[in-house]
Amino acid sequence: MNDTIESIIDSSHARRLIKHLTDLRDVRLSAALEESAKLALLDSIACAIFGSQFDWAKMTASVAQEAGDGPVTLLGNGRSASPVAAALANGTAIHSFELDDVILGSLTHAGAAVIPAVLAAAEVAKSSPMSLLAGIVAGYELDARLGAALGTAPIGLGFHTTSVAGPLAAALAACVVSGESEDTVASALGIAASTSSGLKAFQQGSGGMVKRLHGGLGASNGVLAWQLASRGFSGPRQAIDGQFGVMAVFGGKSRNDGVLSRGLDENWAITRNWIKAFPCCALIHTAAEALEQIRAESQLTPNDINSVRVGTSKRCVIQNNDMNPQEPMTAQYSIPFNAALALTGDARDPNAFLPPQLHAPAVRDMMKRIELFVDDEVDAAYPDSFPAKVIVTANDGRQFERSVWDAHGTPADPCSAEEIRAKFRKLTKGSISEVAIEEIISAIDELDHASSLERLFNALRRGA
Repeated sequence: MNDTIESIIDSSHARRLIKHLTDLRDVRLSAALEESAKLALLDSIACAIFGSQFDWAKMTASVAQEAGDGPVTLLGNGRSASPVAAALANGTAIHSFELDDVILGSLTHAGAAVIPAVLAAAEVAKSSPMSLLAGIVAGYELDARLGAALGTAPIGLGFHTTSVAGPLAAALAACVVSGESEDTVASALGIAASTSSGLKAFQQGSGGMVKRLHGGLGASNGVLAWQLASRGFSGPRQAIDGQFGVMAVFGGKSRNDGVLSRGLDENWAITRNWIKAFPCCALIHTAAEALEQIRAESQLTPNDINSVRVGTSKRCVIQNNDMNPQEPMTAQYSIPFNAALALTGDARDPNAFLPPQLHAPAVRDMMKRIELFVDDEVDAAYPDSFPAKVIVTANDGRQFERSVWDAHGTPADPCSAEEIRAKFRKLTKGSISEVAIEEIISAIDELDHASSLERLFNALRRGA
């Protein structure tokens, strides 16, 4: 084992993890890993093309374009920019509307950081399809394990784990794709660690647009670290779990270093990726599903409902109980809003979170009848899963109860490959042509047999 990789951190757990992941570029991935990586790529690109239409994504792309064209494609835009700028714009577009993937147990959105990084590195280095897929698998794994090893302390302190773990995952992924030396990998991770950040102040009544940026920051900071390290810029070797490293600074008492290397080669993060069906915070999906089921089976109309009680975790009661969201972001984090929407409209429709639907009288009236409470069984499951128990009481006294332990799209109830392709078609319809939609799907589907990435990048440029 190279001494540089061994010295990235003091812990043997992290040494084994980094060595294991950098070695992926030298082996052929299993068919299951390749398929999972392709589907993660497809889903993130769908989210980016859909997300690129919103003001926050357009602003970020405009900033990325200020220095002119570059070697990396802007997803959904048709233009190009420098690697760092393109990663910022593409990560923001992916994370633009709460539809991007989630890794359970780590509370991170891996795709928003990793996918822009691997695309930037691959387009610059003219990498092979196999290198691209290896980078995706490596990036998701580091993102998931680091997020899980940090525990719940970062969230309690007000940090968004996506942009804490994201820069390191993006940096490693870019290094794997571009075939960097182990010394460069070590420096890139050290540099990336100094950019870990992201406050959860966006959960306040006026959250603004900044949460959308967190995916872009993770991606762009990782790409910046890779580019600097590839030019000889050195970084600290103990930045993951050495003194004042990411684990110590963000994880504190909840850190669990053993998670970094436990069961390597087993239960890969990319194979248990949560593909989201609802455009809202992942903690809310089970409540929305449960209420959809009650609505369908009971045939209750909004006027028939007297009260709704949602049993959830302490974290959700603190974080997701906004009774008067005024912006799409705060609505997407509000259980009362999403619960009311599930009972009166379509909680899966992104347009329902935008003005004027955001202030729909039927939804606002239903919200007044919704109460959250801490359910001990549900709370004990957090953060490994996000179950919900709901109780709907009708005006005539009838009660309808439903518990959903695992949302559709999670590893316990995964989306099929065809469902993910259907999500791609749904999100991109109207933004790009049907021919472009099918070409992107086909180009990604054939990556494990392709000799180059030319077809994919041509399809992405034409589809913008």
